[in-house]
Amino acid sequence: MKTVFTNGRIILTDRILDGYSVIVEDGVISDVTRGNTAADKVVDLGGRYLAPGFIDMHTHGAGGHDFMDGTEEAIKGACMTHLSHGTTSIVPTTLTCLNSELFNFFEVFRKVKAGWHEGPNLLGIHLEGPFFNAAQAGAQDPKFLQLPTRENFMPILEAGGADIMRISVAVELEGALELGRELKQRGIIAAIGHSDATYAEVAKAVEAGYSFVTHLYSGMSALHRVGPYRVLGVVESAYLFDELGVEIISDGKHLPPELLRLIVKNKGIDNICLITDSMRGAGMPEGSRPKLGSLTNGQETLIRDGVAMMPDLKAFAGSVCTTDRCVRTMYKLAGVSLPDAVRMMTANPARVLGIDGSKGTIAKGMDADLVVFDEDINISAVYVGGEPRYTAE
Repeated sequence: MKTVFTNGRIILTDRILDGYSVIVEDGVISDVTRGNTAADKVVDLGGRYLAPGFIDMHTHGAGGHDFMDGTEEAIKGACMTHLSHGTTSIVPTTLTCLNSELFNFFEVFRKVKAGWHEGPNLLGIHLEGPFFNAAQAGAQDPKFLQLPTRENFMPILEAGGADIMRISVAVELEGALELGRELKQRGIIAAIGHSDATYAEVAKAVEAGYSFVTHLYSGMSALHRVGPYRVLGVVESAYLFDELGVEIISDGKHLPPELLRLIVKNKGIDNICLITDSMRGAGMPEGSRPKLGSLTNGQETLIRDGVAMMPDLKAFAGSVCTTDRCVRTMYKLAGVSLPDAVRMMTANPARVLGIDGSKGTIAKGMDADLVVFDEDINISAVYVGGEPRYTAE
């Protein structure tokens, strides 16, 4: 079947095309053209934007569901909420927990990935933990932290297998460098996260294969003094090492717009990915009280001012961001151009995840994962493999 998307504004990585059409055949973009638009189906975009589908490479849940609930219903429910906000590819992210809970999630994830074709693409799994420094654990449960020694990481790697795309690690811990080398050999992204490392320790980690920094500024060391001397932390190291890409929670709350602008200025658009890092409260209305963590033992939170807070309002409890909001924040509040804001939510994560040969851009031969939105990034339609998966009422 041949479908043409016409009468829209097409967002490429570096510009916006007016007066062009996108032709889709058998789930793949066959042309971007001003030419003949005869097709089996014509989609009139009504002047709205057509962009590559958003790729969320770090999310814990949405719509009242957390991936660590460990059920098919939770995985599907969270994915469908994210789909309605423009996410066409997703990397479910785990939390520090018992190995038994983690291995259960692996099994449920595989079952959903193999047999479910209604939501976004399930790309693989991001393990956020258990190899973290307790001093930077944040919302991660310290009871389940482990050292990244071979005897601890090999059972996890064997159980997760090819479904593991990335592991975030505190690189100053015993065994972290050996783990980095093992991950590089397996083609798994080795990321620095929830870490109290110094510049010297980050330098060793980069040499061992670490190539990414998990949610920059959140759960990591920064410039501090040891006696009279200033010591750089992970934050400053992320700026100094060109080898390190970064991701940012662009909800405008975890990182204020001024800080987002600083990151863009110093790290550069090409080296930044946008993430939601959302908990189960994403997609839920203001005033909701979603649980942080498990439904049985998790802490109650309050969604206020577009972020989940602890009930006493003295600390954030997690992001309730969605991918459309990530793009909107960068475009409307941080002053980034629309093509650049979209690129950080599409082409850049696709490159980091190694899927840029098929996803992340609108070009001939790419998968027809597409999202339609207006000037305020309000989503009106989402397509996965050229098939409509979501339409706004």
